[in-house]
Amino acid sequence: MVNRNNYLKNPCRESSIPYWKAKHISVPEGMKILHQDDFNAAECTQFTDALYFRLRHDLKGLLTPRLPQRYSLCEATVGDFVRHINQCYDDICISEAELQGYTARSVYNASLWLAVRDNETSDIAATGIAELDRECGEGILEWIQVSENCRGHGLGSYIVAELLWRMKDMARFVTVSGQCNNPTNPEGLYRKCGFIGNDVWHILRKRT
Repeated sequence: MVNRNNYLKNPCRESSIPYWKAKHISVPEGMKILHQDDFNAAECTQFTDALYFRLRHDLKGLLTPRLPQRYSLCEATVGDFVRHINQCYDDICISEAELQGYTARSVYNASLWLAVRDNETSDIAATGIAELDRECGEGILEWIQVSENCRGHGLGSYIVAELLWRMKDMARFVTVSGQCNNPTNPEGLYRKCGFIGNDVWHILRKRT
């Protein structure tokens, strides 16, 4: 189990997942999770290897977020979030029951579920979900996505900036993770929004 004091000193190096998850989740059989500093490729040839970055934001120097023209924040149901998330990814399919389960988590905060509407089409153009662990003062970005036909308008940066702004008086820091070498370059987005760090984790699964 992750030690809370050690985690707070260096969360992205101490654990591949947020503290609240690390308290409850154990690594499944046939899987290894190693930080880049502890990884030896010669010892892991029997495993597939997926690389994930983990970054941190200290919530300092934030600027008031500004929505790009023609877009506005809107109300959205869990079903709306599910449809938008699944529309934005080719390799992810989340169920409404699964996302509804997020609302029962101890880290759920309704103010950290954002949806942005295209005022010209009335379609949801971007969504974002963050969570808040009050025990250690950690905010966590979970789902950040923009419809393919609305990318390049600054909506991803706005969603991240708005979530950081909303957490600035509730959290001590915010973490985010994502797959390295993703064609949509989420790491670039987060770094543009002020996230820092160089921690990379290897998610290793035994070959069958």
